[in-house]
Amino acid sequence: MKELGPIAVFDSGYGGLTVLNKIRQHLPQYDYIYLGDNARTPYGTRSFEVVYEYTLEAVKKLFSMGAHLVILACNTASAKALRNIQQKDLPHIDPSRRVLGVIRPSVELVDELSQTKHVGVLGTVGTVQSESYPIEISKLYPEIVVSQEACPMWVPLVENNESKEGGADYFVKQHIDALLNKDKQIDTIILGCTHYPLLIDKINKYLPGNIQLVEQGDIVGESLKDYLYRHPEIEEKCSKKSSVQFYTTEQVSKFKQTAGIFFEGELNVQHVVL
Repeated sequence: MKELGPIAVFDSGYGGLTVLNKIRQHLPQYDYIYLGDNARTPYGTRSFEVVYEYTLEAVKKLFSMGAHLVILACNTASAKALRNIQQKDLPHIDPSRRVLGVIRPSVELVDELSQTKHVGVLGTVGTVQSESYPIEISKLYPEIVVSQEACPMWVPLVENNESKEGGADYFVKQHIDALLNKDKQIDTIILGCTHYPLLIDKINKYLPGNIQLVEQGDIVGESLKDYLYRHPEIEEKCSKKSSVQFYTTEQVSKFKQTAGIFFEGELNVQHVVL
């Protein structure tokens, strides 16, 4: 049997830390490593080919660090790279390893939540342009109508620690209004970016009370818990010492400064080259 290894969480930047927080709440016993490709972020504006190339490099690196399971806690990587990696690369790299994304778990929930079967998506430009949410929703629930709105300023607001400032209100309200104007029947909205939970107070401020929000962190945490239960052959390869180690392609000091916005607790960080 192969040596035990940590569960790996990958993101192009910092937003995946919100997912890691929730995963650790649901599954505190496991070891985790987090890799942020902060030197090359954002991925959202890059082509499918480049996002795929960068994400594959990160996945290979995390496998080399001992991970048997990698979570792409990045909507852009999940949208533009996950399918290729699962279908084309894993069979050659190591068929026993797994790579999972954040889009499918969120999509699986919307039919249960939405009464009107009209769903909205708030996401980055890259995620919206990829059409990943409408495509995945139509596969499972073809009767659901999906409208999307790209929110290019939301990530910079969060990363510059301005998510609670008054200036953020304008941009939050602008995009919520724009989405709801596209379809008056929307009753469920997916937050299609892992940064957006840090804007949740502002979002709730301008969102009508009858609309439900789908936040990815808790959903991914629950989904991963269920996945490990259903796949004991993967679960038994995951080490369990409740540790977490962070890696970044940027300067360690810069990562620590910004990551503190997203992650509560001590940050044990090392620099890594992909």
